[in-house]
Amino acid sequence: MNYDYLIVGAGLYGSVFAHEMHGRGRRVLLIDRREHVAGNIYTEDVEGIHVHRYGAHIFHTSDKKIWDYVNQFAKFNHYINSPVARYREELYNLPFNMNTFNRMWGVVTPAEAKAKIEEQIGQLHIGEPKNLEEQALSLVGPDVYEKLVKGYTEKQWGRACSELPAFIIRRLPLRFTYDNNYFSDPYQGIPMGGYTAMVEKMLRGIEVKTGVSYREFVQEEQGGGGIVTDHEGNTYGKVVYTGMLDEYFDFSLGHLEYRSLRFETKTIPDCDNYQGNAVVNYTEREIPYTRVIEHKHFEFGTQPVTVITREYPAVWKEGEEPYYPVNDEKNDALLGRYLKLAREKSHVIFGGRLGQYKYYDMDKVIAQALEAVSRELEGNG
Repeated sequence: MNYDYLIVGAGLYGSVFAHEMHGRGRRVLLIDRREHVAGNIYTEDVEGIHVHRYGAHIFHTSDKKIWDYVNQFAKFNHYINSPVARYREELYNLPFNMNTFNRMWGVVTPAEAKAKIEEQIGQLHIGEPKNLEEQALSLVGPDVYEKLVKGYTEKQWGRACSELPAFIIRRLPLRFTYDNNYFSDPYQGIPMGGYTAMVEKMLRGIEVKTGVSYREFVQEEQGGGGIVTDHEGNTYGKVVYTGMLDEYFDFSLGHLEYRSLRFETKTIPDCDNYQGNAVVNYTEREIPYTRVIEHKHFEFGTQPVTVITREYPAVWKEGEEPYYPVNDEKNDALLGRYLKLAREKSHVIFGGRLGQYKYYDMDKVIAQALEAVSRELEGNG
């Protein structure tokens, strides 16, 4: 059988590409090495609660076209992301706003908050920041840094802030309003029924095989004109690859670095409300996890039980799940060399967070997939 596209990865990029091409009469096959579709936005039903299996995902965008696009596949609720940061027994609102500053210093007006921050920064006499610690201190001062930035960042990266490059934190948003909405995008929410149902609707009528890795599936890959073949003799005109860019090339130039995550999920049967919020960040260094997610709050659940997930940052090793690209100078240089190899593969479209080694929000992933579809249709006349 001849296919137009073999799509590797059933996350958002691969699923959107598959949906669009299938709708235009192209023959596509979608494979994923996991046993399920939806990639990292996969949600599963536990006690009637849609659990975000790979960490919290809140959809937000300023692009009306993207918002209209996803609403084809799900009805979104009005959830607004308003995380809370816990430092020991103190609770602070995020992002840093007037509620945060009032809790920290007792100030009540924007002018008072600005004056306090400027006073603290001025006392440090930092010139050009030499590392992340100096960069953060020069942006928010020592109080906010010590309680809300330092420990959390060191857990995320597994290194002291003084050992991390300054460019990792280019800016820290300071909002001088009493507004706990983490995102400024006008369109926000969670798909009612979970992300998995949304992606499954996107993939209706499309051939999907899960539990299959690309290397196991493909028998021969020469590229162009349907020469990519699988072990059953099926051919594919092009490959859409959303896995790790360096893995596609068998790590021939070396490994790109990632940070990984470990999730510890627990159902609490005799508790209907564990922490009163969907996301609570733990910012002190001594607590090993960075945040606790209580999933029912994403959809305003009233179940008599609750499900929580503790999220632990981890060092990425080959064979583990990569989450965050480490976009420093060394990795960016290696990425450039891999991208040069990728440009030579005219029959392969590299897309998504792993395929492009770049962190993307969900709306940007969808936009990129739609752009790739447009380029393909234009190229095919």
